[in-house]
Amino acid sequence: MMVFGIIIGGIYLVTLAFLFWGSLQIPEFFSEEDELEKTKFSIIVPFRNEAENLSELLTALQKINYPRDCFEVIFLDDESEDESVEVIENVISTLRQAQCNTLLNDRVSTSLNGQPNKIQFQIIKNIRKSNAPKKDAITLGILKAKYDWIITTDADCIVPTNWLQVFHSFIIKNQPLFMAAPVGLISKKSLINKYQVFDFLSLQTVTMGSFGFNFPMLCNGANLCYKKEVFNAVNGYSGNNHISSGDDIFLLEKVTEMFPNKVHYLKGKEAIIFTKSETTWTKVMSQRIRWASKTRKQKNKASTLIGLIVFACNLLVIIGVVLALFNTNYLSFILLFWMIKLLTDYLFIIFTSSFFGNRIPFLKFAISSILYSIITVSVVFGSLFGTYSWKGRPLKK
Repeated sequence: MMVFGIIIGGIYLVTLAFLFWGSLQIPEFFSEEDELEKTKFSIIVPFRNEAENLSELLTALQKINYPRDCFEVIFLDDESEDESVEVIENVISTLRQAQCNTLLNDRVSTSLNGQPNKIQFQIIKNIRKSNAPKKDAITLGILKAKYDWIITTDADCIVPTNWLQVFHSFIIKNQPLFMAAPVGLISKKSLINKYQVFDFLSLQTVTMGSFGFNFPMLCNGANLCYKKEVFNAVNGYSGNNHISSGDDIFLLEKVTEMFPNKVHYLKGKEAIIFTKSETTWTKVMSQRIRWASKTRKQKNKASTLIGLIVFACNLLVIIGVVLALFNTNYLSFILLFWMIKLLTDYLFIIFTSSFFGNRIPFLKFAISSILYSIITVSVVFGSLFGTYSWKGRPLKK
């Protein structure tokens, strides 16, 4: 047990150090003003039962500092059972009425930043063709998009003001075909929120670390940007649309395989999208099981290996605690093991937390560390043997 713990712990420490070093290799990027023709974007937002969140996203979209004739927003309704569509229509109607009033009063329709006030919106009903409704929605959205650059985000997100400008600047400077960008959680005081914030920060550090070594393993579909021709070149989600999750990871793998030097990570504060955390532990578990269920299907074995290392390390903590209850000789070892893991994890995400503007209260982090071991082991077994539902709909893995 102790020898096994030392081996697993050593591998875990080396893995985190490797990923942390990789994250430091990506320089922070800032948008720049230029006289070049603006890049045009089609923003695709799949949604299902998001009535309580859509108004905030629409408000944020209205505040984007970018020419209104250079982007469109396509909402894909995935069989919503609430008032999501009505929320979008009401907000759009209000914006259009405000535009008409401005036109009548001032003879010119402008927003506060001097750009035309009219944003191009579409609401399209999703057409289910596979076991992956979100992938179906994104595919349909891309088919209907009129611009070459696609951006995907989620209905429960808040986009930053310079979001499109920083993407434009990055495209001009780096000439990518596919970009992953940062996603953070809105921080609150509750333990369930702090747990998810810490978990998200660790995933973002892994994402940056893998991109830093030109071996991307993770990305988040709430903040992806790529050319339509690239999506078509890799045949979209063909080959994995029988898997309900993974609209981001599987696409990343396919694009990286075909265009390895054109896949980038945009590490810029102006590009950070913030989303809301889950409100119950049941939803947290269901979300994590959904994420984990795609791991076995990934081609990137390094990602699977890291997942196994993390699982083994957390399983060891739980086994150690159980053994210590029956044999106190294990108590000092498991306490030392957990303390080293706790401090290592804390240092691992502290740098990333400053980038996202998050505080890391050590006490809540320590409590979350204990929960993390329990949840991680439960999620792995749940992804292998259990079932899950998402947005009120049971899905196959």
